[in-house]
Amino acid sequence: MAEPVSVATLGSHCALQVLKGASDEGLRTVLVCEKRRERLYKRFPFIDDMITVDSFREILAEPCQDRLRESNAVLIPHGTLIAQMNSDEIESIRTPVFGNKWILRWESDRSMKEELMRRADLRMPDPIATPEDIDGAAIVKRQGAAGGKGYFIAASADDYSAKRDTLVKSGTISADEPLYIQRYASGVLAYLQFFYSPLRGDIEFFGADQRHESDIEGLARVPAKEQLAGGVSDVPSFNVIGNTPIVLRESLLEEAYAMGERFVSASRDAVPPGMNGPFCIEGVYDEDAKFTAFEFSARIVAGTNIYMDGSPYYSLLYGEPMSMGRRIAREIRQASEAGRLGDVTT
Repeated sequence: MAEPVSVATLGSHCALQVLKGASDEGLRTVLVCEKRRERLYKRFPFIDDMITVDSFREILAEPCQDRLRESNAVLIPHGTLIAQMNSDEIESIRTPVFGNKWILRWESDRSMKEELMRRADLRMPDPIATPEDIDGAAIVKRQGAAGGKGYFIAASADDYSAKRDTLVKSGTISADEPLYIQRYASGVLAYLQFFYSPLRGDIEFFGADQRHESDIEGLARVPAKEQLAGGVSDVPSFNVIGNTPIVLRESLLEEAYAMGERFVSASRDAVPPGMNGPFCIEGVYDEDAKFTAFEFSARIVAGTNIYMDGSPYYSLLYGEPMSMGRRIAREIRQASEAGRLGDVTT
């Protein structure tokens, strides 16, 4: 008799939500945990097995892969996996990965990301090809999942160069690191969270969040006179510290669903089997309540942690506490019971 399926993830980002959800669905849980965080995660009784490593990169090595295979584990990817490993390494993982591990390459590469968003007919800010083309407020971003660290706003080519040099000197970014420049889009931040089920062939809108970034948010509390006088950083950080919920006006839900559906359809054509499982379309609403998308995340996002007992929208769909972690686990359990685990993993 085959070993029952278990759920595994890296000990960071949204591991607690993912493994608690798996436990609630009756699945065994496995945590790949760096030694420095072992004391934290031992506090939580729903973690059944802990694979202790010096570095998350050890998940690529045979001993860790063997442990996961013995547990019949499905690996749940999140932002830490993308931040710690390149696309070739992620695609080489032999443990079944929930969702589509091939689409994570499109998330990590800014040009591919832009292409997929365009195929999904998402309204986007204009990309800026070179620093010399900056003629107004632009945001400069790193590749991959950096959690906002190393991002900065530039108003001109000279401003870009000065701020980039400051970040290189501080060690925040490397001298040869490729950066992506995009016209800055202002409005109400909204990170729209979705789940697509290949078992049901349907998309679900899970919820929305806003991210709090330090120390760019702190500048709003410093009057302009004091900012100009000095005493604040010339290159404020966009490092994400936490998240808060936002509930959209009901009139905006129809377009939110439509954006999610277009993204799933475009993903299926661009990178089979498409966008399965959780994903997020990230952007702002302007004064006309029009949404401009500047990013997507092709996996669970940390903003779902605010809904560990379920989101307002999932209460409408499920009528029971349903976090994104538990929704993932339910999909895995149902797929395993139906002999369709290959439909929800790669």
